[in-house]
Amino acid sequence: MTTTMMMRLRQHLFSSSSSSSIYTTRLARASSNPFVPPQKRTSTFASKKLLLLLLIVPLAFLIPTVLLLPPARRTMSSSSDAAAAPFEKPRAVVKKLLAESQPEGQGATVRRSIGRHELRNLDPFLMLDEFSVSKPAGFPDHPHRGFETVTYMLEGAFTHQDFAGHKGTIRAGDVQWMTAGRGIVHSEMPAADGVQKGLQLWINLSSKDKMIEPRYQELQSKDISRAEKDGVEVKIIAGEAFGVRSPVYTRTPTMFMDFTMQPGSQLHQPIPEGWNAFVYIIDGEGVFGREKASPISAHHCIVLGPGDGLSVWSKSGAPLRFALVAGQPLGEPVVQHGPFVMNTRAEIQQAMEDYYYGRNGFEKASQWSST
Repeated sequence: MTTTMMMRLRQHLFSSSSSSSIYTTRLARASSNPFVPPQKRTSTFASKKLLLLLLIVPLAFLIPTVLLLPPARRTMSSSSDAAAAPFEKPRAVVKKLLAESQPEGQGATVRRSIGRHELRNLDPFLMLDEFSVSKPAGFPDHPHRGFETVTYMLEGAFTHQDFAGHKGTIRAGDVQWMTAGRGIVHSEMPAADGVQKGLQLWINLSSKDKMIEPRYQELQSKDISRAEKDGVEVKIIAGEAFGVRSPVYTRTPTMFMDFTMQPGSQLHQPIPEGWNAFVYIIDGEGVFGREKASPISAHHCIVLGPGDGLSVWSKSGAPLRFALVAGQPLGEPVVQHGPFVMNTRAEIQQAMEDYYYGRNGFEKASQWSST
């Protein structure tokens, strides 16, 4: 949605210094009975037989008793341990950032977390905005190259159109997954009265995918996979939760989920090891990572450390709603200038020239404007 930079593109076009980069886890040993006096160790055969019977008879009664114990009692200790520690390597909170409001586009306001100087990026994620927009403000015509945008509406509606003729409106609960690839010029504007709210996430593309043809995946709220368990409801935009998988294809392997937890509930969600992950709290407050940790409230972005899953507890009197996002790191250089994200400064310069001269994916840019 970044349009602020575009008014400066022409004056910075051939200035390499204008490109700003984002740089880039007892049993004792068996022996003769020491308590038997020496003279008794040479006892008669009858004495030995009596001793053997004294040992066997109690054991004969003990074995059936053990075998008849119910399964729950036999596994109680291991079950308690599993409940206390559902993951071998639980993820902890390693960074907490309050997303503060800032102006963006034309008259719009966003709460940016990823993409600020405190958290430049979180490979493969480049930016996360919680936007709040009312007419006539919005995000008019602007380009993108080299990454994907995921727009998830929380309230209201947004109309999107681009220079290739694609046009549509997404409403509360809908999602648009746009792969900009080699180039897109589009607009995103409010389609209803009142305040339109949502999340927009930028996901980097690998160097081999940065110049692919643009594509869209759009899902209405009714088509988004859902699951519910023990007071926890999840909308699965990408990835899998509670045995339910989203149909969305992610070129950069990604999971994106919208959880709502009722008071008193808890969640233990697996996350692939090696993936970077974060939480963005939309409403309420919750305890993340460790049950005795302090609760964290709305509009905070929480970066998670390494591990195989996240535990969350909803301990307040109101529901907790948050987005859980994770992705496989690309491990590539990131150079960004406004709406262009590439691997080198030279590629950024090329993207700016392509947009200015209308080539290499931007051929329709100069003849198109949104309506």
